[in-house]
Amino acid sequence: MTEFLLLFCAYLIGSVPTAVWVSKGVFGMDIREYGSGNAGATNTFRVLGPKAGTFVMLVDMLKGVLAVRLAYLAPYYQDHEHLTQLVNFQIGLGLAAVLGHIFPIWAGFRGGKGIATLFGLVLAIQPVVALCCVGVFLMILFLTRYVSLSSIIASIAFPVLILYIFNEPEIFYRIFAIAVALMVVLTHQKNISRLLKGNESKVPLFRNRREKH
Repeated sequence: MTEFLLLFCAYLIGSVPTAVWVSKGVFGMDIREYGSGNAGATNTFRVLGPKAGTFVMLVDMLKGVLAVRLAYLAPYYQDHEHLTQLVNFQIGLGLAAVLGHIFPIWAGFRGGKGIATLFGLVLAIQPVVALCCVGVFLMILFLTRYVSLSSIIASIAFPVLILYIFNEPEIFYRIFAIAVALMVVLTHQKNISRLLKGNESKVPLFRNRREKH
């Protein structure tokens, strides 16, 4: 019963529609009516700029971290004897938050793709792997200015790191890493199509500032 309540709480945390509240509260518009129509960090970067996009991304990441931390409220997982079960339950909590982000109860079940919240999940469980994925994301973003492409490549790097670099022994986590990469690729089909056609929008970074001078 405790686990079910915590999973529901994780879903509610994930349901906080950061991009929607920021776009409506600060900019007087609904982010879902512009750009790709997604209520996530990528579309916020594209439509509202880097400051709003960065804020949305950080809060959406925090949702994943907080959801994973809920596991420690369950007495069963508070000792080292159940470490494997703890990691599995943490992944479940994180996925519940991702589900909330994609289908937020606070925003008519129309949310984003859950990439930042997924990253928060990984950050809470394996921070070193998460930071490596951040490095990949930032490198691709700096080189291309495509948030979608950066997310896709960073997600593919995730199972590569888990399976081959860090050699994670927990089978469920290995499956989870592969599933994350597949999910990100599948949810970015439209972005991939636009990338191949050269129609994907870029985010303004330092390069834009230099181009103005």
